[in-house]
Amino acid sequence: MNTRHSFASLSAGLRYPDFLNLQRDSFRKFFQLDIPPERRSEEGLHKIFSTFFPISDSREQYTLEFIDYSLDPPKYDVDECIERGLTYAVSLKAKLRLSCTDDTHEDFENITQEVFLGNIPYMTPRGSFIVNGAERVIVSQLHRSPGVFFSQSKYSSGSKLYSARIIPFKGSWIEFATDTHSVMYAYIDRKKKFPITTLLRAIGYSGDKDILTLFDLADEVQATKKALTKALGRQLAARVLRTWEEDFVDEETGEVAPIERSEVVLERDTILSEEHIPLILKAKAKLVILHKKDINLSSYAILYNTLQKDVTNSESEALEYIYRQLRNVYSPGEQTAREVIHGIFFSEKRYDLGEVGRHRLNKKLGLSQTTRVLTHEDIVEIIRHFMKLINSKAHVDDIDHLSNRRVRTVGEQLYNQFGLG
Repeated sequence: MNTRHSFASLSAGLRYPDFLNLQRDSFRKFFQLDIPPERRSEEGLHKIFSTFFPISDSREQYTLEFIDYSLDPPKYDVDECIERGLTYAVSLKAKLRLSCTDDTHEDFENITQEVFLGNIPYMTPRGSFIVNGAERVIVSQLHRSPGVFFSQSKYSSGSKLYSARIIPFKGSWIEFATDTHSVMYAYIDRKKKFPITTLLRAIGYSGDKDILTLFDLADEVQATKKALTKALGRQLAARVLRTWEEDFVDEETGEVAPIERSEVVLERDTILSEEHIPLILKAKAKLVILHKKDINLSSYAILYNTLQKDVTNSESEALEYIYRQLRNVYSPGEQTAREVIHGIFFSEKRYDLGEVGRHRLNKKLGLSQTTRVLTHEDIVEIIRHFMKLINSKAHVDDIDHLSNRRVRTVGEQLYNQFGLG
């Protein structure tokens, strides 16, 4: 190793840190070789195996479980690999167990075996890799931090457009954006859009009443003649619906299942008059939702405009609508549509905000969540903050600011490539 000579007239005030140590530590944490298998944390290579295992066959009779992994030492040292044009690599082996859960296979014995998965280039003490005799380095990447970002742009007409983007560590992006007609839409992976209120219905806030109650915008009035007479002249905040159930026959199974249907009796923003009372009573509605008297409706215009564009009236209709937008086919059933939407944002196997993303989301929205998937509360609070931004009560984020960026070291980049493999 060469000795560094300094010809400076002034002595250095601070010692330089070992910049290569960042890469070496990241690589070491990825493999966790110095930690016993039972004490390894859920990160790096151990997390990849834990995510994909156990694996079952289509009938779930046989199960392949992951126990442990190990690395064999390199066959050749660094200098020999450079001289002979070889790759400085180690062999990755995984200990797996094959078991049978079917009682009909009583003679089947569980098999535990160490399986060779392949050779992996290994980091040298200098933080580099030797590939076919050539020394290479993996450069750390600077990319956007996971979390939620609010931004603003201008349309050609001069009107302001707002957007909020949720960027996860792993999984689908979801973006909320306004258009020139002050309607808020949701985009999943930048595909087809649908009103944000449709998404709220799909995650459990089924009726207009539930959505308006979230933001404390509605008064409930009993659908009786006496109560409705007192409310004459006030404006409806939600549609008045007539609902009933129809029997649906599944063509494949022949099973009969009830499906809820609805018909709009009175539209939103209708001013209640005497001629409307018989219609409401005939529809057998239990409650009528009216605008609150003491609120500034213009502050929530974006929400009311979005409700007007929303063609769905219930959770089942919203699930069907979103499924059709994402898959371009009709859903085979409400449960299937619910599972698809749950898998996109609320499944730990397919979605991960990461520790950084969860921390930033909590800090931005004033939450105290610990789960690393999205929650219903996250979505509601993002919409709430979004409306503050539209009403100039919050600030947009500078997504290019270094505080909104993070370094992806070699360990994280290896994690992504192993996950794909």
